[in-house]
Amino acid sequence: MKICITSRGNTLESQVDPGFGRCAYFIIADPETMDFEAIDNASTQSSGGAGIQSGQLMSAKGVKAVLTGNVGPNAFQTLKAAKIQIISGISGLVKDAINKYRNGEWESTGEPTVGSPSGMKGGN
Repeated sequence: MKICITSRGNTLESQVDPGFGRCAYFIIADPETMDFEAIDNASTQSSGGAGIQSGQLMSAKGVKAVLTGNVGPNAFQTLKAAKIQIISGISGLVKDAINKYRNGEWESTGEPTVGSPSGMKGGN
């Protein structure tokens, strides 16, 4: 099973990025083995549609859950349509977020946590 954690860096020791669509990196990880792949987010400089593009990337990568600080309405709808669990309010180190996910300490988010376009100009 693969999950995604939004990250400010490309390692498990990095801080969770507070936004989804324009986060610096996506860490795609297996919560059981802690194997991971860091993906540089090409949508960071997008003039629009970053949440949708990022959500589509997660679907293409076969991610089952996204852990992030906040998620906007477009990303939320894209992730929900792909049947990807959304968990927001995440902060701290990526590795700690993964461990808490594995231990069942997070609950799904039922709605967007920020309005649109929250991520414009780096305002994640």
